[in-house]
Amino acid sequence: MIRLFLVMLIGGISLLGCAQSEPERLGTPIEGYSHTSAAINRFSVNGNGGPNVGPYGGGGKQNCCAPLPVKWHPGLTVVVEWEKDPNPHEYVNWPPLGTDGYRVAYKLHAAKYTRHRAVAAVAPYEELGAIDVHFLPCNQVAVSAVAVLPGQPGYPFNFPQKMEEPATCPKP
Repeated sequence: MIRLFLVMLIGGISLLGCAQSEPERLGTPIEGYSHTSAAINRFSVNGNGGPNVGPYGGGGKQNCCAPLPVKWHPGLTVVVEWEKDPNPHEYVNWPPLGTDGYRVAYKLHAAKYTRHRAVAAVAPYEELGAIDVHFLPCNQVAVSAVAVLPGQPGYPFNFPQKMEEPATCPKP
């Protein structure tokens, strides 16, 4: 009788480990939006890669995933790192693809890429959605993770699609 009781007790305790609890963090897709004439060759959020983003473009392409808390809290930040091509249309004047001239032109062009890193606050969210990184003039970024699409009511940012770089940028 005692043996049966112990088996039932141990079995019951082991089943407690199977109980599902709400996760504290979830992996969420990453997408980007460039509001400038530069192309974003690559970017990451907390080390997790996002898609490349063309000038004045973005959205629609997502990479998976970066973990964020299910519940937003004050002080929530992410680290965004990116590589920017300041003149993405320069290739139209290059020699034909596959030639030595093309390779030289590409190497000279790629030397002008710039790399950036920012610690960005994540806009408050009630429900966790995709991580949206907005690339802005002066190498600034804004980050949202709301479950609302840009342009819809409740989206935290209302940036114009095309923003011009000012003559001088504020010092960080």
